[in-house]
Amino acid sequence: MFGYVRADTPYLYIKDETLYRAMYCGVCKGIAQVCGHRARMGLSYDVTFLSVVMHNLRGEDVKITKQHCFTHCIRSRQMAEVDELTRRLGALNTALVYYKYTDDIMDGDRGRGKRLWFKKGFKRVKKNYPEIERIVRENLAEQEKAEKANTDSLDRAADATAKMLADFSDYALEEKANSYTRNLFYAIGKWIYLIDALDDYDKDKKKGAYNPFILAYGAESKQALMASEKRKDVEYVFNALFFDIRENLSHLEFRYNRDLSDNILLRGLPMMTKRIMCGCNANGVCKTKKKAKK
Repeated sequence: MFGYVRADTPYLYIKDETLYRAMYCGVCKGIAQVCGHRARMGLSYDVTFLSVVMHNLRGEDVKITKQHCFTHCIRSRQMAEVDELTRRLGALNTALVYYKYTDDIMDGDRGRGKRLWFKKGFKRVKKNYPEIERIVRENLAEQEKAEKANTDSLDRAADATAKMLADFSDYALEEKANSYTRNLFYAIGKWIYLIDALDDYDKDKKKGAYNPFILAYGAESKQALMASEKRKDVEYVFNALFFDIRENLSHLEFRYNRDLSDNILLRGLPMMTKRIMCGCNANGVCKTKKKAKK
């Protein structure tokens, strides 16, 4: 679920790249304040993206100052100062990572040792941010039900993850939340689930694990699916989500950092989708070429 929300770096202004890195450090420090230093190991740019967009939608300008931290103890660097929204995002990040490793353990994969790193931080989330823990837990439970039912509907399969992000947006944005913000984050959450499922197509096929794309299209591999006429159906699913994102964005007021938000949502998500569909991983490394070399 993590690692897919990225900026389209070649089209990113220097000022926005600097801000993005500062926001990344800000979320990291927010995790440390809320969940302890161990929980910082689970930090991702996905939650940094949420920080960028949600600060913007709340109309809260981010204060950037030069600071030191545990990782950057010798040379100071630009970091966003921690506020309450950043702390909530830190709690969300920790809860998601904890439940991810819990799911890995239930699937028979190794995850017990990794989950221990986040156990204390997760307990802090349950104590200090019970609403965030409830949102994550209840929606992931619904996700598990959908997967156990072996639904072949992409919409039903992605609904719980999409609703989780939409519910969190309502909680985090408070009075700034509206139908457009909810629909925006619902579409983003749906994209995250589906792009993760498409990326895991071959791995899930080999393991016999649940994957809505396998049940819906039945191709022997992702490469075979993308080479077939059904590719157009897959492209339609993602293009419909991009339309929803653009449509809801057009109704929202962004007071700060619009360039960075637009880069991630309007360029970064389509870029990542193309990478996954052509057989590359999230970092742009072609998996098929690596197999051919072996």
